[in-house]
Amino acid sequence: MTTLVIAVAGIGVAVAGSRDGSMAVYKDGTVIDGAVVNGYIHVRANNVTIKNSTIRYGGASHALRVFDGFSGTVVEDTKIHCGSARTNGLVFGNYTARRVQIFGCRNGFMYSDSAPATIVESTWNGKAVNAGAEIGPNPEPPPSESTATPSARPSASRTTAPPAASAPPPREVAGRIPESFPGPDTTGVPAGTTLKASGSINATKDGQVFTGLDIKGCVTVTAKNVILRKSRISCGGLYSIRTLGGAANLLVEDVEINGQAKNSAAVCCGDYTLRRVEITNTIDGPRLGSNTVIENSWIHHLARTSGSHNDALQTTGASNIVVRGNSLETYNPTTGDPFNACIMIGSTTGPSVNNLTFEQNYCNGGNYSIGIRDDLKGTNIQFRQNVFGRNYRFGVVARPGQAGISWDKASNVWVDNRKPVVP
Repeated sequence: MTTLVIAVAGIGVAVAGSRDGSMAVYKDGTVIDGAVVNGYIHVRANNVTIKNSTIRYGGASHALRVFDGFSGTVVEDTKIHCGSARTNGLVFGNYTARRVQIFGCRNGFMYSDSAPATIVESTWNGKAVNAGAEIGPNPEPPPSESTATPSARPSASRTTAPPAASAPPPREVAGRIPESFPGPDTTGVPAGTTLKASGSINATKDGQVFTGLDIKGCVTVTAKNVILRKSRISCGGLYSIRTLGGAANLLVEDVEINGQAKNSAAVCCGDYTLRRVEITNTIDGPRLGSNTVIENSWIHHLARTSGSHNDALQTTGASNIVVRGNSLETYNPTTGDPFNACIMIGSTTGPSVNNLTFEQNYCNGGNYSIGIRDDLKGTNIQFRQNVFGRNYRFGVVARPGQAGISWDKASNVWVDNRKPVVP
């Protein structure tokens, strides 16, 4: 989708007319008046006004988003149409909405105590909405949507609303993934992709290609060079994706995985590559067996269950692992739960961990963000060029002096000041 960037000199920029493509607003005081936008609008400026306009968007995130740190946005006499039951309307606060009508969105208006909103004379799916209204479950999607969610009286939704097991919430403002890292706009099924209903899949033939599927079930791979692209998996089994037997070189790209709060791990266990994959609502993210690559993916909102020990990534004995360029959010800002680790490394089930590279990732949360077990026997385990948040319970790295660990003190930095993280 084409994105129009509004970033000219000065303030008071006026924008109108019909536009095919999304818009990003970077200049304070911009006025969007009488526009028809076939895409999303991202506001990264102060005192922006959007009025007498129509926004139509059906992607995986938000039709109109005010980014954290900006204030004064006013939206008046505007209609927002969501083309998918997974799309949110007006988020995440620090805005005023007057006479705004929102249709077909997963959540209509979203805000939080730290990013409040004023909402007056506005509606969501035809029902009146006011800031501070009682929180309810997600509304029923339009009849044209194939994905059902519980029906409810529409209301303004704070980001403190509890997630449903089969429909996890979008990322809250407090998550604050750095803009250069993967998130809702760069992972999962690309906007505009049409999905075909599917049950569970057993890939038994070498070279099989699956694309554009809405899989209500789990995926088992026992063949070589299988490809799964641009698909959604909703699996309530032990693993959403599992490689078995002669499986090798599985490629998973632009896929969404919802573990329905039941997956022990999103993917198990080796000989696969995940690229631009969104993983949520699982107890653990991928298990890192031998010959695995996780890159440019987003793992968030793990599912806390009784006695769970949640890790975004975990390996307990394997070789040749690459984890590069991902957003690993093991801190839930709604509940304050840091879970266990962005990555846990040990030799619990195998003799050793060898040749593991963890680089260029954003990692936030965990008892320790990097959980290195005392049973680890490892060689060539490298941590470099990563960015760390501060929402851990005890520290960034457990046992950094363990044999086989290489920690680059200069290039592993804090997200807030980009100074080195010295374990």
